[in-house]
Amino acid sequence: MDSKAMEESLPSQAPIFMNQAPPHMSRPSIVLKLILGLLWGIIHLAISLFNLWSFLIYNLECYLISSGLLRKYQYLHLDRLKYLAIVVDSKEAKNTVKIRQLLCWLSTMGVKYICLYDIEGVLKKSFEPAMTGSRDGKAGEYLDIGSSINYSHSSHKGMAIECLSGSDGKEGIAKAANLLCSTYLNGATHGNGKREPTFTEVDMASALKAIGCGGPEPDLLLMYGPARCHLGFPAWRLRYTEIMHMGPLKSMRYGAIVKALYNFSKKYQNYGK
Repeated sequence: MDSKAMEESLPSQAPIFMNQAPPHMSRPSIVLKLILGLLWGIIHLAISLFNLWSFLIYNLECYLISSGLLRKYQYLHLDRLKYLAIVVDSKEAKNTVKIRQLLCWLSTMGVKYICLYDIEGVLKKSFEPAMTGSRDGKAGEYLDIGSSINYSHSSHKGMAIECLSGSDGKEGIAKAANLLCSTYLNGATHGNGKREPTFTEVDMASALKAIGCGGPEPDLLLMYGPARCHLGFPAWRLRYTEIMHMGPLKSMRYGAIVKALYNFSKKYQNYGK
């Protein structure tokens, strides 16, 4: 058969091949597929019901705590909570009404020293006009801050508030690295016989304290926002910090904060300061 005859025969055979029905699935495979789909639906429904139940129980407990009906939450022992950090998503940090309400609640609970952080510096711009720009001697003694650290704070309802942003962490690391490199090049660390620099965590911590970027380490960090992370909070100040995710700032509840502080007071650290 020549090529022209083959080309004429191929189009006529194609519809016959395309119109052929696919082979039918066997009955056991159909039953297995239905069983697996049913099991998947049951598991999905069970998880959804469990999440709904947990959400309802959590909200009911927060309501009872706010109403003062749960006696064990009425007296908080905050002896271990010397310094509290609040990390807020920058989009939610623009809601200054919620932030001030949060600070008022923390003040009534007896929290004295707070660090506010968002990565874009929204909170810093809101509270920086009230900054004293000086180091608080009592705060430094209470929080065990070195004399070289400039602890700038603002006052709100009798609380000392430190404001940080993402630029503080980057700037601190850059200054500390510059100090370590200059110290190495000047020979103060390795002497005349210089070798490849090996900077340890202790060296970095000492450099950060030397440039005034050490700061106190929060005992507890409360995270408000959709992400379950510290959003760039200076990592060198989170070595032994307990981190709790509190959900969106718009759904902030007084009972949830009391519960978080109560749970922190009951925790035991095997390692720490």
